[in-house]
Amino acid sequence: MSEFSVTMPPALQTWVDARLAEGNYADAAEYLRDLVRRDRAESSVDRQWLKAMIDEGLASGVIDRDARDVLDEIIDEDPDLRA
Repeated sequence: MSEFSVTMPPALQTWVDARLAEGNYADAAEYLRDLVRRDRAESSVDRQWLKAMIDEGLASGVIDRDARDVLDEIIDEDPDLRA
């Protein structure tokens, strides 16, 4: 394992201290490792979602209409989209 130090402003240190006081982590290093693991897992989920959206877009084909006309139709179908 490698080691590094982290400097943080007092407000963040207070937050870390509060999380440690809850008793779920032995120390700040354990808390930080958990945050990094969760961020890593979330990033993987985000990439999977993005890939699925790209695949869906590619599978939907290309239309020969002006994009503004298509957006206007979508907005007309859902008035909540109007700004």
